[in-house]
Amino acid sequence: MAINVNTVYRTVLLILNKEQRGMLTPDEFNKVSTQVQLQIFEEYFNVLDLQVRKPDNITEYGDRLKNTGHDISVFKEYGDCTFNPAEGKFTLPVTAGSTVYTQNFTGDGQTASFQFTTITAEQIDSSNVLIYIDGVLASSGTYSLSDTSITFNQPPANQAVILVTAKPEDFYRLGSVFYNNEKEVQLIQRNDLVYVNSNPLTKPSVTYPVFLYESHKIQVVPATITSNITVSYLRKPMDVRWNFSIPQGQAYYRYDPAGSIDFELNKSEQSNVINRILLYAGVVVKDPSIIQVAQQQVQADTIKETL
Repeated sequence: MAINVNTVYRTVLLILNKEQRGMLTPDEFNKVSTQVQLQIFEEYFNVLDLQVRKPDNITEYGDRLKNTGHDISVFKEYGDCTFNPAEGKFTLPVTAGSTVYTQNFTGDGQTASFQFTTITAEQIDSSNVLIYIDGVLASSGTYSLSDTSITFNQPPANQAVILVTAKPEDFYRLGSVFYNNEKEVQLIQRNDLVYVNSNPLTKPSVTYPVFLYESHKIQVVPATITSNITVSYLRKPMDVRWNFSIPQGQAYYRYDPAGSIDFELNKSEQSNVINRILLYAGVVVKDPSIIQVAQQQVQADTIKETL
């Protein structure tokens, strides 16, 4: 069960108010919360690594290896890779439902540089950017990209349709790679591929393909495989968002659940999340009962509002 973003924000504000530490704005809260969630998420893998080295825990609900694995499984995804003929490689999938930012241009045969107007510099920096010309994925060597513009080595043809897509990079770790959804493709290192290719008995084939994983792209061998590549992977947690509106003529933030995004961590992490946000806000809470009392107060207020 996810952690409600409104409960966390209101608890944090309540404690800050008690400590007379001032205000944490929604934008500040969203940035800090996103960072805190990512930290806890990455710590799961340290816990997993430590638990693998320890003897099994005999208690069902106290098995940290099992519980941590369950917490991580929330972020497991499957997706189809897209083949780029210009590079001979597959690009990784984007989680369904992720926002994809786009910008359209039309070539005139003379202009090589185009300024972004609908994609921001922040979106470019945090995304995997792909360029399509007349529906064909352009090779990364045919253009240069900045935060505000794209410049092609050669001006696109007159009336060429140029599509720029910026897909947020939520990809975290690659799991397994499959061909035709039934055959697992084996990972191989580039220096080993030379030796494997030189032996007829080990040379990769459509029946027994292999893949290279470099610069977040997948190159399948043999090169005749240009479709039907699916991967399992772990994505990053979505950015936390406490969405709000400001009522006309008022000077306060009103919570908007419609545009808000909860923490994706397990409910058991709620106190940990609140504590870490408070640390970023400069408040060190040594007494856990303070957080418990604050949470109870927030829950009581929520019930009153509902009634």
